[in-house]
Amino acid sequence: MIDVSVIIVTRNTCAFTCAAVRSVLTGGDRLTTDIYVVDNGSTDETPTVLPREFPAVHYLRFEQNLGFGRANNAGARTAEGEFILLLNSDARLQPGALQLAVDYLRAHPECGLAGAQLLNPDGSRQNSIANFPTLATELLNKSLLRRLFPRRFPGKEQDYAGPVAVETVVGAFMLIRRAAWQAVGGFDEGYFFFFEETDLCREIHRRHWTVMHLPQVRVWHEQGQSARIMPAAARIEYWRSRYCYFRKHYGPLVRLVLASGLLFRLAVDWVAGAFTSALSRSPRARARWQVQTALWRWHLAGRPESMGLPR
Repeated sequence: MIDVSVIIVTRNTCAFTCAAVRSVLTGGDRLTTDIYVVDNGSTDETPTVLPREFPAVHYLRFEQNLGFGRANNAGARTAEGEFILLLNSDARLQPGALQLAVDYLRAHPECGLAGAQLLNPDGSRQNSIANFPTLATELLNKSLLRRLFPRRFPGKEQDYAGPVAVETVVGAFMLIRRAAWQAVGGFDEGYFFFFEETDLCREIHRRHWTVMHLPQVRVWHEQGQSARIMPAAARIEYWRSRYCYFRKHYGPLVRLVLASGLLFRLAVDWVAGAFTSALSRSPRARARWQVQTALWRWHLAGRPESMGLPR
């Protein structure tokens, strides 16, 4: 039996995807793995390079962008592993990381899903834990919340000595027990990009499994390579998915407060960004303001599906 089926979704991130695959193949683990690379309509060299460099990898290519959740579901449908690892294309396993995670889940049958400590290329910690979205997390400063209320809002500011139960983990590395994946039915395909892992963790909690952060499992993460290619479109998708999450899990009053608060903050940021980009002539300030402008256009157009990342 296969120990772990590894699913990597890629779109125009060929070099990073190759590095992710190599990190699994050379991880030094005692595990049997099969790897599925799901190509969401890449137009770079991915369709040529992946099958040539890794003939043993299952390469599933789609001509269009299915979205992150739907692509992972497609890979998982034919996966046979005892566990399923969802690994971002811009993530790389440290040697032995996967073995540590599998050993933990086997020793703790109550754990349905485990995440890793994500690292920047320089070795510094990234945020690897998140809370379920609420009005507080979405309308207030998350970094400030983590500093003021570290128990309620855990994050990279805390150095955990051992595994800790959390609400949700950042989805660059998610090791899932097959029974848990099947119980929740995989990702909700109503999310195109962003919030899929948050929703998945919530559904796993509802079925009385725990979600754990494993600080001893360490994974390098380049963080957001796909989103950087089209920043404005990716930001629109983030807002769309956030609205989708609140529509699924909260009532009309909370959704009204959320939308009002987000639009007020966007207006303030847009005005401030216009002045900053005009006065400083900073390319970064100008780029941020252009993203904010794209968000306004999307809202004013009625939040259409046609705007955002290409389908």
